[in-house]
Amino acid sequence: MMIPPGGNPVPSLPGPVKLVSAKTAQALDAEASAAWGLNPFALVEAAGRGCAEVFIHAYSAAFQGRLPRMVVLAGSGNNAADALVMLRALLRYYPAGASLHRVVIHRLPDAEERTPRAEALRAIGKMGVPVFTWKDIEDPGDFLAQADIIIDGITGTGLTGPLQGTAAAMVQAVNALTGPDNRPEGFADRLSRPLVVAIDLPSGNGDAWEPPLPILQAELSLAIEPIKAALYNPPARPYAGTIMPVGGIFPQDLITSFAGSELVSWEHVRYRIPPIKPDAYKHQRGVVEIHAGSPGSTGAALIAAAGAQAVGAGLVRLIVDASIYPILAVSAGGVMVVPMGVEDRVVATPGQETRFYPDALLLGPGWGKTPDRTVQLHRALVREREGIPLILDADAISLAKDEVFHGNAILTPHPGEFAALAGLPRDAVLAHPVPLLTKLAQEKQAVILFKGHVLFIACGDGRLGVIDGMAPVLAAGGTGDLLAGFCTAIAARMKQSGCFDGYTCALSAAALLIETARSLGKRFVDPLVMAEQAAAIAGVAWLV
Repeated sequence: MMIPPGGNPVPSLPGPVKLVSAKTAQALDAEASAAWGLNPFALVEAAGRGCAEVFIHAYSAAFQGRLPRMVVLAGSGNNAADALVMLRALLRYYPAGASLHRVVIHRLPDAEERTPRAEALRAIGKMGVPVFTWKDIEDPGDFLAQADIIIDGITGTGLTGPLQGTAAAMVQAVNALTGPDNRPEGFADRLSRPLVVAIDLPSGNGDAWEPPLPILQAELSLAIEPIKAALYNPPARPYAGTIMPVGGIFPQDLITSFAGSELVSWEHVRYRIPPIKPDAYKHQRGVVEIHAGSPGSTGAALIAAAGAQAVGAGLVRLIVDASIYPILAVSAGGVMVVPMGVEDRVVATPGQETRFYPDALLLGPGWGKTPDRTVQLHRALVREREGIPLILDADAISLAKDEVFHGNAILTPHPGEFAALAGLPRDAVLAHPVPLLTKLAQEKQAVILFKGHVLFIACGDGRLGVIDGMAPVLAAGGTGDLLAGFCTAIAARMKQSGCFDGYTCALSAAALLIETARSLGKRFVDPLVMAEQAAAIAGVAWLV
């Protein structure tokens, strides 16, 4: 266990998972063989066994002592070989009844073929598993419906272009049984619908996939590391179901030698943020200034302020229109509410003694776009140029559309706001957001936190973080304001500690939001209640 500066113990945790493109994964495969001497047969064996081990660990209890009937749908590449080895390993776990299972293959290998797929198929045949070609199946729907588990080994990272022919027919038959609109809650409750397990990624998915191209609907994806970034492309993400990494196939040094983004969770990033020392005073925890709210949108201001308090801000000052000041002043708790136009009378310049000079600024939640907002934005931009972290949300993002920053800004757009920022239709942004995000972050010299069921954090220096969302409890007004408050308070504390980094700040704030949503379980809550839950999680992490 390491003890970082500040005294917060850091347990030995696995690092963030690397995400790579399908093209990069193919290059890594080639490098593994050419430079590392890793035999393709050995890699397939390791991948298939790894998939079986992860699956058994997660799902064996759900079988309730019953031998599940499995069908493998196999294409013509190594993805099919992975699936066949997985089946062989599962038969070792369930040694009886090999004839209950089925393999359906795109085409049978030639007798002299010596590929990983051909060898795995021969082994399966020797174990007594019946093997069919797709054209042998008279009624695919009835055939597949008899399975408890369908293992998808139809296509993998070698796919170019849309699914066609037999592969498309296989995927269509599976989707007819397990459509996304009526999938059951869990395997234990499953009576007639198979559990669909994709190997590496659902067939049809890849670097270029986008709706409405065909893709298999899986309930579980056993993602072989390095994990493919295509799994987390927003339109494709729901088709993967639960994603479980399968590691230990490639040497870590080989994986890290290839470029990619990082897939992170709260446990990965919580230790990147300085903790609050036992002898800290409120200013050392950071002073936050929030410009938010307008008539009809007072809730946004309160939620943003609550978010800042929840993650440890020492002082939170909320600057609001005079017309809504009486409403907010009586309901803001420990937040200092100040009418707009009065704040300058109590703010000093850097270096002067004052409790109100901000360590970080937030503009935008529920703000509107009236002319006075532009004046406030320009004043905030001066502070950003001077080194004060500036977080822009909602309407402030639109007002700052043409600005170029100085490395101290974080923008937190949802898809619609990002589409407007990029000048593109919303669907085009959602189809492949990463290239647009990285380009715009570099052009604007800012961090962009793209909100959605997958969250992307792009930095102007080229760093890219990905956080798996898939938390529908967050699909409610106010959660974006909460996230903006998280960002601002974390930025203020990092600024006080002399270690502000917009990428790390945004990454940790987004990860905390997802961790909070998941900790709430299956219940709907007000964002202010969510702030209380976040405060408990952040307190465990950052109060020593």
